[in-house]
Amino acid sequence: MNKSHYIIPVFVPDLGCPHQCVFCNQKKITGLRNIPGREKVAALIAVYLKTMPCGPGIKREVAFYGGSFTAVDPGLQRELLTPAYRSLVKGEIDGIRVSTRPDSVSEEIMALLSSYGVNTVEIGVQSMDDEVLFKAGRGHTSRDVLRAAAFVRAWGMDLGFQMMVGLPGDTEKKDVFTASELIGLKPDLVRIYPCLVLEGTRLADLFETGEYIPLTTDQAVTICKKLLLMFEKAGINVIRIGLQPSEQINLEGDVLAGPYHPAFRELVESAVARDQVEFLLKKAAVEKACEIELTVPAQDVSFVRGHKGSNVEYFKQKYGIVGYATVTDSYLPRGIVKLTAVDGKGVDYSVSRKELPG
Repeated sequence: MNKSHYIIPVFVPDLGCPHQCVFCNQKKITGLRNIPGREKVAALIAVYLKTMPCGPGIKREVAFYGGSFTAVDPGLQRELLTPAYRSLVKGEIDGIRVSTRPDSVSEEIMALLSSYGVNTVEIGVQSMDDEVLFKAGRGHTSRDVLRAAAFVRAWGMDLGFQMMVGLPGDTEKKDVFTASELIGLKPDLVRIYPCLVLEGTRLADLFETGEYIPLTTDQAVTICKKLLLMFEKAGINVIRIGLQPSEQINLEGDVLAGPYHPAFRELVESAVARDQVEFLLKKAAVEKACEIELTVPAQDVSFVRGHKGSNVEYFKQKYGIVGYATVTDSYLPRGIVKLTAVDGKGVDYSVSRKELPG
């Protein structure tokens, strides 16, 4: 699959956030300790543009990550946005996005963002359960999310949400509730993050005393799999699942505990594909100790086979499947898995992700 959307990331750590969430050590997440100025942002954009293709169907976007962008002084917001806006006017990029808090969005803020060409606002929701928000030290309520979303929509910008699973006081039921509430607000995109225990956070203290128990990787995958399917069935694009690995975030140092995995999304996607294959085996009443052939889009082969072949091993152990072959079909839409042969005999059963129960 050809990549068509390119991001120029600008990290702005520890900017303006009025609260210190229990899970947050922004310096660790961004790997930066200095606020980038106008010249540095301009230079960064120039460097990235040299490495990115351009032309029809290619979208290039500057994204301001980290911190709470709209909570900082308006003068600093303008300082950071100016080089991005100049690139936008020149046609070098196609969009600008910012990330912020639900309680840092107002009519005045939206007017400022609009004047600098910002077209996407991502809101760090984390949860729509007020008890979870309180225990996480977020400093806002679910009503602030509703208000912020309304402002973004009123100004005609794309709306994004970021939610987190496994926070203190959180449950799978509450995560499903949060996803349902966010779906009702009809965002254009969503990111899902499992809560990690980072060094230097309040959550690290709670973990050390046993007051906080993080999700296991399997638990986080199970929950995120359910949420992914909920958003997909609602037609909402989940653009990220799991914290992006970097030199600043690693298992040996910064992450003390929690479901960190450098290929976390692949684990979730593999779990979805496993459910699809299992659905087909039951539908076809496949008996144990047999060979099967699955036809899938080329991009989904790794998911159907599972991370490091985990699905192949799973079906070998559970069903005694002695042969697990995958055949690619370039015309098959993504997300479709077909059971095309059992013990060499042709069959025709298929299931899409959206057809999976629950």
